[in-house]
Amino acid sequence: MAPFPASISDVSLDYTYLDYAASTPLIPEAIAAMEPFLKCESVRPSAWANPNSLHRAGRAAFAALEDARHTFAEAIGAKRPQEAIFCSGATEADNLAIKGIAHAALEKRRLQGKAPKNPRIIVSAIEHDAVLAPAKSLEAQGFQVDYLAPDSQGFIYARTLENELDDNVLLVSVQMVNSEIGSVQPVEELAACAHAAGALFHTDATQALGKTYLDVSALGVDAASFSAHKIGGPKGVGALYLKARTPCAAATLGGGQEGGMRSGTQNVAGACGFAAAAQVAQATAEDESGRLRHLRDYLYASLDELPEWQPTVEVEPESRDFAPHIVHGLLHRIESETAILRLDGLGFAVSGGSACSSHSLDVSHVLRAIGIPTDAARGALRISLGRFTTADDLVRLVHALAACADWRN
Repeated sequence: MAPFPASISDVSLDYTYLDYAASTPLIPEAIAAMEPFLKCESVRPSAWANPNSLHRAGRAAFAALEDARHTFAEAIGAKRPQEAIFCSGATEADNLAIKGIAHAALEKRRLQGKAPKNPRIIVSAIEHDAVLAPAKSLEAQGFQVDYLAPDSQGFIYARTLENELDDNVLLVSVQMVNSEIGSVQPVEELAACAHAAGALFHTDATQALGKTYLDVSALGVDAASFSAHKIGGPKGVGALYLKARTPCAAATLGGGQEGGMRSGTQNVAGACGFAAAAQVAQATAEDESGRLRHLRDYLYASLDELPEWQPTVEVEPESRDFAPHIVHGLLHRIESETAILRLDGLGFAVSGGSACSSHSLDVSHVLRAIGIPTDAARGALRISLGRFTTADDLVRLVHALAACADWRN
């Protein structure tokens, strides 16, 4: 087997990338927005100055940061720019939301003399680990964490949540689009249910931005997490939408940046690239989602012709109940890692599920939660599409899978 590439030049130009749910290439608009802030020109110190400094260069950097905040907030439908908190990515945003809101909401009730004896939070059983791990940490701190079970297609229904709610629930978190199987949750209904019971609502919207309708104000959520590199922006930048007056305790203490929610010198270049990518993602969402939905449906129909393939969920043609960019299935008699590496050798980048857990040998918790048997789940394959995916890419992928028909060899 060939060694992994030692540098970017070792990946051939005819290599076909089909792992957009894991990360996306920088789009030209993001590069253009970032470029002025990546140069070390003495005539433009605002390009690299600390945005928290009081001198002219610092004020210029701060102005650029706030312009990016305004652009991003407007793109996602926030009513105030200050509701957008820039951070290092969706993982940090999820941690800030889960731990910060839970602790602050409990403290608020204590001050009101209404502290629950058994403080609870509710998350879905198919959340990303960036939500499940901080939720687990709250258990060690005395919170009760309850997990909402999805149906066999990966959906969480309002009635399921209603049955779990009581006065002790402080926070509910349900991912808007599942990153593995692509199920799109009824977030607006779920948020309304949570609010009716006096709980706050957070959604991890990382896979939703630019792929489905997204307006945080219209959805009625109190918090939502985003990541730049899922929409053509740079890695290492994300944001938490935190609705005004939503209680949240800071997770990172220091200089008090980002409204005191996230201390640390901000990444001005990254924020500018993120804002530009978000603006493009939302502006092109309807047309791009339609294009990807057509490609997704073609791929599902083509893969159904292969005896080695079984779709994990039932995605009807043109369905908006599933994300337009994710195709997920189970391969018979072959484990994910083997299939991924064989396809990689044939020039295709695909995955078995969330990139954050790709080095784990454990079966996906998402597949377990929807009732997929362990042996079958070991053959999971996720193909995810994006801005530069073409129909020809998918035709060649299907041929590559067909060429590997005898998986045992």
